[in-house]
Amino acid sequence: MENDEIINKVAGSGLITIDLEEFYPKGERKLIDIKDQLFQGLILKEKDFREFIKTHDWEQYKDCFVAITCSVDAIIPTWAFMLLTLALQPYAKKIVFGDLEKLETVLFTEKLQKIRPEEYKDARVVIKGCGSLPVPTNAFVQLTALLQPQVKSLMYGEPCSTVPLYKKPK
Repeated sequence: MENDEIINKVAGSGLITIDLEEFYPKGERKLIDIKDQLFQGLILKEKDFREFIKTHDWEQYKDCFVAITCSVDAIIPTWAFMLLTLALQPYAKKIVFGDLEKLETVLFTEKLQKIRPEEYKDARVVIKGCGSLPVPTNAFVQLTALLQPQVKSLMYGEPCSTVPLYKKPK
């Protein structure tokens, strides 16, 4: 009788899989939209805004990642965002100007800066695709740019079903 042993070809292929979900910073994300503080949806009154800063419950942002923005077309002075930052600083893990997508981009950029691309010299790398966490497209773009000068080949997807992206010329 023949040997019916199952051979895992993926395990023996020498592929390195990078799962960007492993870089996902754990913590709640929150958005503060200054539009909620505008008089008639148009004007930021300094006195009212300073009162909001003084009386708002900032404790709710403890250990959160916070994006601050204004989602309506209004002229907001820069100092308003600076006051928000000062109020959040003792509580939030991270504060960025922009929407929640911008927040994710900044968080992933910080994580990806810790990668040492030389560790992937001449490696065959698969950047894992689908997942359950919201990994921004920008993270895939940054990782690709970081690895391409080093790797032998770069693929996207799962080790058993990849999309070839790059192969170093011989």
